[in-house]
Amino acid sequence: MAIRQCAIYGKGGIGKSTTTQNLVGALAEAGKKVMIIGCDPKADSTRLILHAKAQNTIMEMAAEAGSVEDIELEDVLKVGYGGVRCVESGGPEPGVGCAGRGVITAINFLEEEGAYEEELDFVFYDVLGDVVCGGFAMPIRENKAQEIYIVVSGEMMAMYAANNISKGICKYAATGGVRLAGLICNSRKCDREDELIEALAAKIGTQMIHFVPRDNVVQQAEIRRMTVIEYNPKCNQADEYRTLAKKIIDNKMFVVPTPVTMDELEELLMEFGIMDEEDESIIGQVAEEATA
Repeated sequence: MAIRQCAIYGKGGIGKSTTTQNLVGALAEAGKKVMIIGCDPKADSTRLILHAKAQNTIMEMAAEAGSVEDIELEDVLKVGYGGVRCVESGGPEPGVGCAGRGVITAINFLEEEGAYEEELDFVFYDVLGDVVCGGFAMPIRENKAQEIYIVVSGEMMAMYAANNISKGICKYAATGGVRLAGLICNSRKCDREDELIEALAAKIGTQMIHFVPRDNVVQQAEIRRMTVIEYNPKCNQADEYRTLAKKIIDNKMFVVPTPVTMDELEELLMEFGIMDEEDESIIGQVAEEATA
């Protein structure tokens, strides 16, 4: 059976890394063999699985050794909770060079070193922010990841980012097999949040694959560098991640999305009372400046 390669995108700060690691913890508990590839210079995509602040990154080790050809797979691939294989691409110091190059270098290195040849069920790419260009788009641009999950909430800018990511998926779907597999709502306790994200999903032709409620146990587990599954396996939140994992295992809905226009997104936000006319004016001004 082919490895299912999944990329997690979403607005910066929406909780992609936390959601990804808790999801992967649930998949591992269910007996699935998983690898996480952190595509972020912060190298924080694997800390809850490894119980560590950060692991050695491919770019960091390559810089110390002289080149990526001078490092070994075991130098950068660590095994954590549930046998999950963990790799961080890393990147340059802030303000120096292109972090996207780290993603490209890392994925090429892992392929050449046979990291994908194990009997893996899933590979998850935890991708920086909502960037869908250059190196950060490599998981979809190079036809690596076939399934894209977007972490979103009922907040206006999180929905705006989800729609933009959908536009990026459309571009690369034309030349490869990449498809949008669903929206994961990481709740911010906005009014009618689940209804709002269901409505957004319907408009862009996908599904809200799961609504993850907000719970302080997630932060409590993070402080201890653990997933909820490991920290408190009997709590309700652990069951939420198990449900998300099962839905992803069983998922068959992979689509080329139908992104909405800014006018349509604003109409949806106003319908649910998220935005008023003053907000609409501000967004319109921001959009004009972005395209100027």
